[in-house]
Amino acid sequence: MYSARTKLAAATISGVLTLAVLSALLLIAAHPAQAQTEPLFYNFTGGSDGGEPNSSLTADGAGNFYGTTSVGGAFGVGTVFELSPNGSGGWNETVLYSFTGGADGANPTYSYVMFDSVGNLYGTAYRGGMYGWGVVFILSPVDTGWTESVLYSFANVGDGAWPVNGLIMDPAGNLYGKTFYNKNTGFGTVFELSPSSGGWTEQVIYNNDNATAGYAGLTMDAAGNIFSASLETVFELSPNGNGSWTPTVLHTFMGGHDGIGLFGTPVLDQAGNLYGTTVEGGAGRRGTIYELSPVTKGKKKGTWKEKILYSFKGSTDGDKPWAGIVFDSTGNIYGTTAGGGTYSDGTAYELVAPVGTGSYQEKILWSFNGLDGSLPEASLILDSAGNLYGTTYLGGSGNNGVVFEVNPLGTATTTTTALMSSPNPSTLEESVTFTAVVTPPPPDGETVSFIKAKTVLGSGTLSGGYASFTDSALKVGTTTVTAVYTGDGSFLGSTSNAVEQVVKK
Repeated sequence: MYSARTKLAAATISGVLTLAVLSALLLIAAHPAQAQTEPLFYNFTGGSDGGEPNSSLTADGAGNFYGTTSVGGAFGVGTVFELSPNGSGGWNETVLYSFTGGADGANPTYSYVMFDSVGNLYGTAYRGGMYGWGVVFILSPVDTGWTESVLYSFANVGDGAWPVNGLIMDPAGNLYGKTFYNKNTGFGTVFELSPSSGGWTEQVIYNNDNATAGYAGLTMDAAGNIFSASLETVFELSPNGNGSWTPTVLHTFMGGHDGIGLFGTPVLDQAGNLYGTTVEGGAGRRGTIYELSPVTKGKKKGTWKEKILYSFKGSTDGDKPWAGIVFDSTGNIYGTTAGGGTYSDGTAYELVAPVGTGSYQEKILWSFNGLDGSLPEASLILDSAGNLYGTTYLGGSGNNGVVFEVNPLGTATTTTTALMSSPNPSTLEESVTFTAVVTPPPPDGETVSFIKAKTVLGSGTLSGGYASFTDSALKVGTTTVTAVYTGDGSFLGSTSNAVEQVVKK
């Protein structure tokens, strides 16, 4: 079973540290092998600027980013911040609001902030409020900065407690979110906040069972249906026209091949399929990326079919994909794992969309090493140029978390691959060794495939730029072989020269 690690106690820890923001140039000098693809543009200190961010970022379209930290700020219990380019290649951080821990809230947990059409920001804070059980808040821009107002304070009297993750808004201006707990059931709730003449009215729209437990946020489709995930299920809430909602569990995860522990928010594609992650389970027992598709024909019409797109193995390709995923325009999938990778501090990955009937192929875009971040838990966001932005909960110069950027292709190094064989010519059933040399050398452990036409004869593992494959089953005649290095986030793939291997009787 998954380990539902709780970090909420850590959200009450504060520290005042001296501001010490390392420039990206220092990180490049320290880690030249990866520095071209992960500009680190802010280190949190844990002091007045905030610390331990575990929410995704929000972009405003003008090049600025907004987010929350779970601790730090003027009172040590979290902030809402803005990052703006300074015109010289760097970034300036501005704390828009420091929570006091009183009636205004404390410790925003996994809560991104959301803009409305007039520039207000909405979010949730896990603790604080009038009753101490958390709040929904709004930040409104004023001439001197931003002012915070509480839209709702949770009382844990059936209305829920400890709101987690961010909010979504429907076209009518109603807000929807989740709480982690409710004393009536011991599990969380899905709630709706509706504007009224006296302020905002809250109603719980789902409070049935453990389907609401967990950290995942909400997703709404064009028809107004809401989707989310618990630790073990993906569920849908459909409005029934009279102010209430009909719940449907779309899939229950069993903890084996299909995974368990759904902390990331499900994502819809244009065809209505749902995608998400599990932190454990799968073939490699290190988590999965799944797809749920509605069945539209046959006896199972109206149900949903699950497909595992990728199972993580742990040490090399990542471990515990805590966050949800994001798509680019061509169907490639991007996300993070909270652990694993080269340094065991987590990864940013890409799943390359299959061609035809093929399968997704994973590429590690970045392995975090602690200094450049550790424990990325929030979903990435993607800009129009293909750059990815995110946060890590820990790591950085003061181990208080970072904001980072990953460019999957823009600055990747071009490679060339050369192929040779020995002996050539050879005799029937004689072992022939094909050796590929990739220049400049990519990281050790990556794979080169040796291909005859469209058939993969075998593969070899790179070490110092060299990979080999030995074959004693070549037929009499001439066999044309090429070597293909598929590349990663730092090194572009390349195909070798063709080698004509002659086999004699």
